[in-house]
Amino acid sequence: MKKIIKTIFKIFLLLLVAGIIFIAWANYSIEKDSDHFVSYHIADVPETKTALLLGTSKNLNSGVPNAYFYNRIQAAVDLYKAGKIKNIIVSGDNSTKDYNEPEDMLLTLMQYGIPQDKIFLDHAGFRTLDSVVRAKEIFGQTRLVIISQKFHNERAVFLAKQNGVEAFGYNAKDVNKYAGFKTNMREYLAKAKAYYDLILGVKPKFGGEKILIP
Repeated sequence: MKKIIKTIFKIFLLLLVAGIIFIAWANYSIEKDSDHFVSYHIADVPETKTALLLGTSKNLNSGVPNAYFYNRIQAAVDLYKAGKIKNIIVSGDNSTKDYNEPEDMLLTLMQYGIPQDKIFLDHAGFRTLDSVVRAKEIFGQTRLVIISQKFHNERAVFLAKQNGVEAFGYNAKDVNKYAGFKTNMREYLAKAKAYYDLILGVKPKFGGEKILIP
């Protein structure tokens, strides 16, 4: 019995070590591959017809405004006013009637002066993979500027390129390290899952009718 327990324990340790190595490799690989395609500087961003603004909640669970949300909004506004983009796809989670990331982004962008007819809503952007693939398959875009924080853009640009989209990431201002600690920790696993999804050929949860962006 002791021998069986030792064998199981060894297998568990091997799997644990292999998992840690895979996560570390996935993070290094994605960050390296996307390094030249993400930037904090507007001057680096190529002029592109459409941007993809990745969603997040407007407020934290505590009710406090979410800095990730507002920093992404500001980044999108800056790009639009600089003439770098003409249209914005806002893609996020709308899984319940009372939770609507795309609608929140639409209304906030309009408050900042972005015309409503330049904003296109994707209510089925439940994951980053869904958002980038749907930007191509539903909205017909094969060239995008993706807007989010750097850690997120690295993964989004990687996924976009793996799915036949020419992508560049414009990095919104990050939040302080303490406030963003949990998010950054989750990102390590998310980058590993991005590779896992590619290996398994995971597709967006929903399809839908084509939406024309003039």
